[in-house]
Amino acid sequence: MKLKYIIPSLMAIVAAVFTSCNDDKNPTYLHELRVSQSYVSLSTSGGSTTIDIQAAGSWSVSGAPEWLTVSPASGSGNGSISFSADAAEGRTAEVIISSEGLTQRINVIQGIATVSTATCAEVLAGPDSKTYRVTGAVTKIANTTYGNWYMNDGTGEVYIYGTLDKSGAEKNFESLGIEVGDEVTVEGPKTTYNGTVELVNVSVIKINKSLIKVDSLTINGAIAKEMPIEGGEIVANLTCKGTGVAVEIPADAQSWLGVINSTIGANPIVTLRASANAGGERSATVTFKTTDGKKEYSAQATIVQAGAIVDASVADFLAAPVGDALYRLTGVITKVEKAEYGNIYIRDYSGEVYIYGIGEKGAFEASGLVEGDIVTLVGKRGEYKGTAQMVKAQTDSYNKVYEKTIAEFLAEPDDSQLYYRVTGIVDEIANDTYGNLYLKDGDTRLYVYGCYPGWGATGDARKGAVAAFDIEVGDKLTVIGKKSVHDGTPQVSNGVFYSLVKAN
Repeated sequence: MKLKYIIPSLMAIVAAVFTSCNDDKNPTYLHELRVSQSYVSLSTSGGSTTIDIQAAGSWSVSGAPEWLTVSPASGSGNGSISFSADAAEGRTAEVIISSEGLTQRINVIQGIATVSTATCAEVLAGPDSKTYRVTGAVTKIANTTYGNWYMNDGTGEVYIYGTLDKSGAEKNFESLGIEVGDEVTVEGPKTTYNGTVELVNVSVIKINKSLIKVDSLTINGAIAKEMPIEGGEIVANLTCKGTGVAVEIPADAQSWLGVINSTIGANPIVTLRASANAGGERSATVTFKTTDGKKEYSAQATIVQAGAIVDASVADFLAAPVGDALYRLTGVITKVEKAEYGNIYIRDYSGEVYIYGIGEKGAFEASGLVEGDIVTLVGKRGEYKGTAQMVKAQTDSYNKVYEKTIAEFLAEPDDSQLYYRVTGIVDEIANDTYGNLYLKDGDTRLYVYGCYPGWGATGDARKGAVAAFDIEVGDKLTVIGKKSVHDGTPQVSNGVFYSLVKAN
């Protein structure tokens, strides 16, 4: 989401208010689209204002923020449009009326848009569209192109969504030299997006550089991005203009990461030790603090340690916490949502999971994988709106599955190492525990030695597919498996359930 805000100067706003108060009903003309006013002023106590519209065809209104009610939002021909809002002051909006390829922009003003100096807590509690000036420390930088970062002043934390450079341009955040730990004063309008309070496209008023900075980080004596599984020492070289250095390690990392030595002075050195990692990848953000006697300043360094890849079933993966640990999942592709990005669903015997992207853009398409193929992926446990998903996935291996009729399957080489997908009508169920059954296509019959609930099933997990999927004689069943021969009779070996179409 990227919103454009127009914050007029005080003179422009006053002029607009006087225009509205003088009840200027001279229409603004465009061919086939006319409005009686291009500025709308609303009382700070709330209320509504109506303008007239003349249009040759259908029209619609877009761009209204949540605080502004526009009614109707669409129509045809001539009519009236009402703009209303609850009590508030100091906010503006721009809405667009579109008709037959033409547009009219309506500037809406409620009160005079003044800049309020506020704490983070006051921003969080304040109304949307109001412009705030707030000062706080940079705790995390999420995007260095647009300048998306987090500010905390001790009363709360606010997300900054977009930072303008000194000339007011976007996408030039790095030119400002802002780092984690700096104290920054910004000014910008508030919005709330999916429950997150944001100040959007802020202007930077002042930067007070932190008195402490991480100059370099070495791992086991070398510049590296990641601590190996075996563990070792991390040396942080600092610059400190304050008094003393304190080191804070997150509570959930203190079991594997600790300080073993530190020096004092203008260029202190802090040495930490990470223990060996028997689990998945893990990380910790270490905070270094100093003070000038009045304020506390900080700098941060994130330490990432490689971990083993955890082989997991889909059910185990779904139950795991969101984090940096790497998991290896194998399953049958049940749906391809966006082949370009590798957004797919895979299923094994224990469940189904969404994969949010595989490798670089186009990598999944290049692999030639489609629904019904078997894929092994390595990625992290993520989550979106409470739903688990695998993120940052990479393809570890895969098996193409070849669709065959029963006759074509029987013609394949015996004991083939290829995987086949075979469909037929269930003719007989020989063993309803393991799903040993016969499929028929015309007069051709095929024995399926095992119809397991899904890929990867072992032990008792192989049982119960017939009951679980309500497989009955006469149903149309598709299974995946290899071809083998037993006592001279070809069969599907260790078949895996793929799909079922009920007879009735």
